[in-house]
Amino acid sequence: MTFIEFKKMLLDAELTLPKFSKLIKVSDKNIQSYKKKDEVPNAIAVCVTCFAHMHKMGIDYKEIVEKLELKPKRKKNSGFSKKSESSNA
Repeated sequence: MTFIEFKKMLLDAELTLPKFSKLIKVSDKNIQSYKKKDEVPNAIAVCVTCFAHMHKMGIDYKEIVEKLELKPKRKKNSGFSKKSESSNA
C-alpha cells in the first residue's frame, strides 16, 4: 500500500495520522517515516484497511483496539546507558 493510499484509508476510517498512531501505540514519527519510502508495512496497511471497513459497517474499532491494552514499544539501547559496575573498577 502506498503512503497516499494509506492516507485515504485514514480518511475513510475518520482518523488522523496522530490519532491512528496513538491508537496502535506506534510513534507518529515512525508512521511519518513511511512517507519517504512511499510504502507502508503490510501490518499497518491491514490495520488501516480493517479500520476503514469496520467504520463503514458501523463497528466501533477504537473500543476493540483499546481493549487490547497495547503498550508502546521502546527502542533498546536508546538514550543514556548506565555504566556497568565492572567498568568503574
